[in-house]
Amino acid sequence: MSNYEGQCGCGNIEYCFEGEPINTAFCYCDECQKYTGSDKWFGIWVGAEQFKFTKGEVATFTRKGDSGQDMHHKFCSDCGTTLAIDVCVGNFYSVAASTLLTCDFSPNMAIYTASAPHWAVFPEGVPKFDTLPTEMGG
Repeated sequence: MSNYEGQCGCGNIEYCFEGEPINTAFCYCDECQKYTGSDKWFGIWVGAEQFKFTKGEVATFTRKGDSGQDMHHKFCSDCGTTLAIDVCVGNFYSVAASTLLTCDFSPNMAIYTASAPHWAVFPEGVPKFDTLPTEMGG
C-alpha cells in the first residue's frame, strides 16, 4: 500500500495518507480561487479514514460548500499554507497537491469550470464540468 507525506511551507505541520486517492481534481470554484490566489485548487481526494496530521497543531477555517455542508480548511497558522480541506459532505479530505513531498498525480477532472477566469488554461484531455457532476454530489 502506498504511503504519501506532505507538509506546510515552514515545515511546522506534517501529514500523511495511505492508499490511493478517490479522485484528483482541479477545482475552479470562486472560493478556491480566493483561497489559493490562483485560478484553481489541485485537490487529491483522500478518504477521511486514510488521512491524518502527524506533526504540529493545525488551524481551521470553516465555510459552507455548495451542498450547504461545512468545508473545514486545515492550515498552518505560522506560514498560512492550506494543507487540506475536510469535505464533510463527502467524508474525504481534498489534500493540496502542492504540499505533498512527492506528487506524481495528475488531475482526473476539472470541476466548476463555469467559474474559471477567462484566462484560465485547462489541461488537455481532462474532462471539464461546469459544476460538480451529479454523481459526485453536485
